[in-house]
Amino acid sequence: MASIEEEIIHWWKDDKGESHRNALRLESEPASEYNGFPRDGVITVRIMNTVAQQAIKLSPDEALRISTQLLSIAKELMNQKRQMWNHHED
Repeated sequence: MASIEEEIIHWWKDDKGESHRNALRLESEPASEYNGFPRDGVITVRIMNTVAQQAIKLSPDEALRISTQLLSIAKELMNQKRQMWNHHED
C-alpha cells in the first residue's frame, strides 16, 4: 500500500492566461518480504499535470543519491542569492 509523503503543487498561466496545474508527488511503499527474503521499500516520484502523469520508482539507495544531489544544488542556489543580496546592500 503506497503512502503519499509529500505533494508540491505549482499553478501557472499560459500565454492565453489560462491556469494550469503541475504537481510533484512523493509516494512510498514499505519494505516487504517476498518468498521469505526481505525486499527494500520503494519510493515513487510522480509528476502530474492537467493532461497526463509520469512516475519513476526508485530504490532507497537511488532516492538517497538524488536527495543528496538536490540538497547540494539547493544550498548552492540559495548561497548565490545570498551573495547577490550582500552585493546589492553594499
